[in-house]
Amino acid sequence: MEHLRPEARRIAEIPAVERLDCLATDRWIGYSRAQDALKRMGMLLATQPGRVRPQNMLIVGPSNNGKSTIAEKFQRQHPRRSSEERDRHIFPVLAVQMMPDVTAPRFYAQLLDTLGSPFGTMRQTDRRNAVTLNLMQACGVRLLLIDELHNLLCGPSSRQREVLGLIRYLGNELRIPIVALGTKDAWLALRLDDQLENRFQPFLLSRWGDDPETGRLLASFETVIPLREPSALGFPALRRLIVERSEGLIGEMHQLLSSATAHALMEGRERIEECDLMNCSFQVPSHRRQMMERELRA
Repeated sequence: MEHLRPEARRIAEIPAVERLDCLATDRWIGYSRAQDALKRMGMLLATQPGRVRPQNMLIVGPSNNGKSTIAEKFQRQHPRRSSEERDRHIFPVLAVQMMPDVTAPRFYAQLLDTLGSPFGTMRQTDRRNAVTLNLMQACGVRLLLIDELHNLLCGPSSRQREVLGLIRYLGNELRIPIVALGTKDAWLALRLDDQLENRFQPFLLSRWGDDPETGRLLASFETVIPLREPSALGFPALRRLIVERSEGLIGEMHQLLSSATAHALMEGRERIEECDLMNCSFQVPSHRRQMMERELRA
């Protein structure tokens, strides 16, 4: 089992039935594009705080293609910590998710709640602004991370501009970089504010294709799949099928490979074969949508 990482090798040693319970565990796969994103985010954190106009970053990609996983990995790399000297938590990275019904007061409340403040329900606008800025400074926030930025488009245009203005204001006042993540609609949202748009450098997470880079990704996946024999997932035959059924989305690849692993184990095999990829319980994303559309029209 030399093809497996040590932790996967230990799981592969247990009986097949017990291994089925371990397949749903999320595991970090450090593919090159994700590592590039983390490196750029790390550079912003290291070099931009304190500048008059810090640079920002927008990670753009289709849904279920690894954006939130990158955000969570970055938070784990820079966790909050206790400060005995200040008697409070220090947040190098403050992470929030944009709400579909967001307003400026709700966004302030979300920041305060994430910081653990009891003042999230404060109604006086001026006081709330001051408390938020002071607390973010006191907690050592050096980078603001906003996931699901495209949710901003769910509100009316006047509200979108108000929240974008607030985000720009926080960056200016605190002199910290902002990293946002979202679908292509996130870029459309930023374009409503010319000043903010110019400060965000886009970083694209495109769909995966049938190419050697995807082969290397699948080879990395194989090192954490607890099967006792190698499956050669990165080789052209299986790679092409995996890309086709996952429609080039890394989150779908993870679900497909988990389902295929379970199917192989239940069939008494210790490697993934084409029949496992085709006959497992996984449904192709576009087929799921088509099935729901037919049901809704019925």
